Amino acid sequence: MEKPTQIYGIRAVMEAIGSNEPIDKIFMQKGLKGDLSRELEKLVRKKDISVSYVPLEKLNKLTQNNHQGVVAKVSPISFHNFEALVENVVANKKHPLFLLLDQISDVRNFGAIIRTAECTGVDGIIIQKKGSAPVTSDTIKTSAGAAFKVPIAKVDHIKDAVFYLQASGVKVVAATEKTKNTVYELSFSQPVAIVMGSEDIGISPSVLKASDYTAKLPILGDIASLNVSVACGVFLYEVVRQRTD
Repeated sequence: MEKPTQIYGIRAVMEAIGSNEPIDKIFMQKGLKGDLSRELEKLVRKKDISVSYVPLEKLNKLTQNNHQGVVAKVSPISFHNFEALVENVVANKKHPLFLLLDQISDVRNFGAIIRTAECTGVDGIIIQKKGSAPVTSDTIKTSAGAAFKVPIAKVDHIKDAVFYLQASGVKVVAATEKTKNTVYELSFSQPVAIVMGSEDIGISPSVLKASDYTAKLPILGDIASLNVSVACGVFLYEVVRQRTD
């Protein structure tokens, strides 16, 4: 049975949160009052779920049903626990390959990246809870179903994921134009995680600073950069090339 893409109504949303449904975001009506809505807000803060306070018109556009001022967007996939995923992969694979996405915001870029990740043997994709593109029906379609095959985990901050991976023996490579090194100068024979930055600002400074290595793709034309999903594909296939030589 296919999961619903959204849940509406205060009690229904609270029940979904209590049942650990993979909720991406909650939309609440501005100025909503009452004991039940306050209880929901406490639950949302406790679970650190992204919430937007919107006018009634926005909620009416999201659903024609009796939403009671609350609509929750539900992910069609279940997310993995980050620490457990890393621990399992590192323990069972000689050369793990992880992919960290630092606030990729476009759902189609996200889907294309997931598809390439599946084709290149990525063991896990890590995204940030807030500021990242949700897994929607468009993401699933663009990924050609790969979103159901590649483990995806959420973390509070990508920088914390970098530190955890490093402590687990995984070298972290940041894909950035702010370096002299090209991806072809690096060795990917060891356990590695590649970080790709957002479409507009790239990798955040704190994540860039925490990474073990930085690398870029040579640009021979006049346009300064590649689409992030294309750049990600080039990085991942360089790992495949080196590991299959």
